[in-house]
Amino acid sequence: MERILEYAVEPQFDGEKVMTVLRQHFKMSTTLIKELRLSPDGLKLNGSHIRTVDAVRTGDVLTVTMRDRISENIVPVNIPLDIVYEDKDILIINKPPNMPVHPSPGNYLNSVANAVMYYYRSKNTDMVFRAVNRLDKDTSGLMAVAKNAYSHARLASNLHTEFFTRRYRCIVCGDVERGGTVDAPIKRAEGSVINRIVALDGQRAVTHYSVIERYGGYTLLEILLETGRTHQIRVHMAYLGHPLVGDWLYGTEDHSLAPRQMLHCCHLSLIQPVTEEKLVFENEIAQDMKEFIEKLF
Repeated sequence: MERILEYAVEPQFDGEKVMTVLRQHFKMSTTLIKELRLSPDGLKLNGSHIRTVDAVRTGDVLTVTMRDRISENIVPVNIPLDIVYEDKDILIINKPPNMPVHPSPGNYLNSVANAVMYYYRSKNTDMVFRAVNRLDKDTSGLMAVAKNAYSHARLASNLHTEFFTRRYRCIVCGDVERGGTVDAPIKRAEGSVINRIVALDGQRAVTHYSVIERYGGYTLLEILLETGRTHQIRVHMAYLGHPLVGDWLYGTEDHSLAPRQMLHCCHLSLIQPVTEEKLVFENEIAQDMKEFIEKLF
């Protein structure tokens, strides 16, 4: 797929090199700039080829042309996608539970990547699958997919800042008295590829939580992540003594409670990488979480 960006040079860049404009205005990475330099028509000034060492003048029009390849190792599979929003640079989807983001052993044909690649193919566009924020297989909710390397780099650089925020809702075991913050480092458990634990020598992890509703033995919480460690919400809630309902890894192995951890990303806000417009998306908790709550009454 081809993505073209144009910029009319403003006075603050008068006499500056193209490289400066790419770094400071477009906020491009060294890797992407190198790719543009190697592309015959990657960089043009007023319609003519330009080098990154050449200077620009006020009013000049700098044209950046990016071309994507296709993720050949991901098989397109016709899986329905719940698309919340789409533009030239990003795709926002509502991921269902029991669906991994990337193909993996045992899940080669049922991932978000498979579904997105099929969607791209149906639109006759060749793109690489680029997930910005990742959700566990059994976690549902909002996630962003970048349509090109530029938008992916811009969005990824904003992760865990005020410019890319996520809020989750989860159902935990026990009656949580009040909201608070967990500031407890997390690391991988020794001898395990998957399991994470709270440990003094782990990476800093901060989770803010507030009580939405109590159901007598269970509590619906809203979670705001300040950091993004693997399994952070699940580990921190278990650390508090309130594991997520259905979390077989950090809570109970009783699958009669719920078939998966009751965790859903219900809020996603980000800055559109090209227009720099703030976009906010919200949705309700997943249907199986609603049904679990209904059974409590």
